[in-house]
Amino acid sequence: MSITLSTGRRVSAAALGLAVVAAAAVASAAPAVAAPHTSGTGTLSIAAQRLILEPTDQGYVGTLNATVTNNGPTASYYSLSFLEPAGAAEGHVFPEDACVWQGVVGVRTLVNCGSGSGELASGASRAHSVRFHVGTTPRDYPMVVDGSWIGVVPNGDQEPVQSAPFTTLFRSTKGKITKPRPYVQATQTDVSLSANQVRLDRLPDGSLQGRMPLTVRYGNDAPSFGLNVIADLPAGVVVDHIEPQDMPSSWDWFTVPGGRFVPGEARTFDVILTAPAGTPTGELGTGSYTPTSDYVVSLTDVDPADDTTSFTITAG
Repeated sequence: MSITLSTGRRVSAAALGLAVVAAAAVASAAPAVAAPHTSGTGTLSIAAQRLILEPTDQGYVGTLNATVTNNGPTASYYSLSFLEPAGAAEGHVFPEDACVWQGVVGVRTLVNCGSGSGELASGASRAHSVRFHVGTTPRDYPMVVDGSWIGVVPNGDQEPVQSAPFTTLFRSTKGKITKPRPYVQATQTDVSLSANQVRLDRLPDGSLQGRMPLTVRYGNDAPSFGLNVIADLPAGVVVDHIEPQDMPSSWDWFTVPGGRFVPGEARTFDVILTAPAGTPTGELGTGSYTPTSDYVVSLTDVDPADDTTSFTITAG
């Protein structure tokens, strides 16, 4: 199964926690981005603390605190760039502002966000925070990720004038952060679908409708903001809607309700299929569902054989 993001696609609030627009330069084949050159001669400087992620029933959450200082003689606008500690870590910046994806390092994204508060006066400092959510299963031992950073970018520039590296610690379910093991995120998805045959019943107006339960399981912590499903159906049969439904759908695709998955999570929901009046009674053919995942880079699946589920559709 492939994971793709088309150029210029708008990112939902669930993806980064605020209104975000994907940078036009970032596509599924975006180049890796190295850590920025750090200069101590700029008028803007930044300092950051380490990030400690706390275990929850939905993975790990925590807040990175950083301070930007204007050492120059005049007020200055700026933005913030950061490399997230894990793919799809949903960086939510305070004060809030618009963000864009700028590139990737492995499966981790490089994000640039506005400062959210206008000009920074000469000699002044401003506190910022970035709240992260890493959707991996909490462990009974601490973990660590190095190599992340947050930088300050002067208005009109493309690169940080200064950056601050930070270490990310995952607190164990036993409350420990000492002697951490490296956290290694999955880089291949593990998605499986299952469905049974479906019967479409005739309605008073002669058209057909049937309710089809579909189960989707996400087996690991490979990054994803959610799953879409492509429907390949016999002629005349279309997807009417799904229940429950929290995102748009069309005649040949729909979005799995509930947003991003945690590892091992399975969801069952109903797909409502219809066919027009005049459709003959009997077997209409075989349909199938294939998932596609919403992320900024293309990943393969550990077992493509269980990505697609096929089923027979019968008209009553």
